[in-house]
Amino acid sequence: MKGIVFVLLFFPILLWSQVNFEKAEQFFEAGKIEQARTLFESVVVENPSHLKAIEYLGDIAGQQKLWDKALLYYKKLKQLQPREANYYYKYGGALGMKAKEGTKFKALGMIEEIKSSFEKAIVLDPKHKESRWALVQLYLELPGIIGGSEAKAVQYSNELMRLSSLDGYLSKGYIEEYFGRNKKAELNYSKALELTHSKLAFQKLYNLYWYKMKNFAKAQQLKERFEK
Repeated sequence: MKGIVFVLLFFPILLWSQVNFEKAEQFFEAGKIEQARTLFESVVVENPSHLKAIEYLGDIAGQQKLWDKALLYYKKLKQLQPREANYYYKYGGALGMKAKEGTKFKALGMIEEIKSSFEKAIVLDPKHKESRWALVQLYLELPGIIGGSEAKAVQYSNELMRLSSLDGYLSKGYIEEYFGRNKKAELNYSKALELTHSKLAFQKLYNLYWYKMKNFAKAQQLKERFEK
C-alpha cells in the first residue's frame, strides 16, 4: 500500500519534470537560451541525476563562455556516467577553452588533464572522431617545448583516416594549412571533396583559395562547380 501511495505522489513530479525538460529543449533549439537554462535548472533540482538536462546546462555555460560552470556540469556527468566518452570530450574541450583564455602559466597546469580527457574518450569509444580532432588541434597549437608535435597530430589524423575518409583528408589538409603548405592542403581538401562531395570539404577548399592563396578565380570556379 505504501508503495502505491509513493508512486501516486511521485508520478506527478516526474511528469512535471518531463514537461519542463521538453519545453526547455524547445527553447534551446529556438535559441532562447536563458529560458532554456532556467527550465533545465528546475529539472535538475527535481532530478539531480538527469543526465541530458545537466549536459544541456554544461553546453549553455560553454556557449556563454562560463568555462568554470561548464566544467562543473561536465565533471558531474563524468561522475554519474564514467563510461560515457562524450562527457570526457566535452570536459576536455571546456578545460581547453579555459586554458586558452587564461594566463600562460595557468594553461601549463591544465595541458595534461586536457590531453588525458580526450585520450580517455578514445579509450572508452575507439571510434570517437571529435576527440581525435581535438588532439590534432592541440598538438599543433602547443609549442614544442611543452609537448606540441606535428608527428602526434599526424598520428591522430591517420587514426581519423581509418575511421572516415572525409575526416582523414580534412585533418591532413588542416595540418598542411596550419604550416602554410597550401598546395599540399589543396590536394587533401580536393581529395575530401572528390570522394565525399561534402559541403564542409567544399568550404575548406574555398576558404583556402580565397583567404590563404588569394586565388579568387579558382575560388569562384570551385563555387560554380559545387553549386551545379
